[in-house]
Amino acid sequence: MFSQLPFAWWTFPALFLLPDLSMLGYLISAKVGAFTYNLVHHKALGIALSFAGLFLGNNELMFAGILLFGHSSLDRAMGYGLKYDKGFNYTHLGEVGLQTKKNSKNMVVA
Repeated sequence: MFSQLPFAWWTFPALFLLPDLSMLGYLISAKVGAFTYNLVHHKALGIALSFAGLFLGNNELMFAGILLFGHSSLDRAMGYGLKYDKGFNYTHLGEVGLQTKKNSKNMVVA
């Protein structure tokens, strides 16, 4: 879809990590951080912005929706889910980050 928009190819990869600025809400509190992160990383927001841009004929809005949807989809594929308000590492897909598990021989496996 992005290739149909009148933007230079490099704008998509250059802005791809921009939605992660929503993590700055964690500087206020875990609850605010989870809210801002989940709002920006919810795929429905990307879809809604894309369709709004399509119906309004607004390429910038459509670009924002495509960018948010693509970023959120890659996050899910990498195991980063929507956050719970008890901390950044707690998501609807499970706990993320460096986790260690002990195997049956009491050896630590990372």
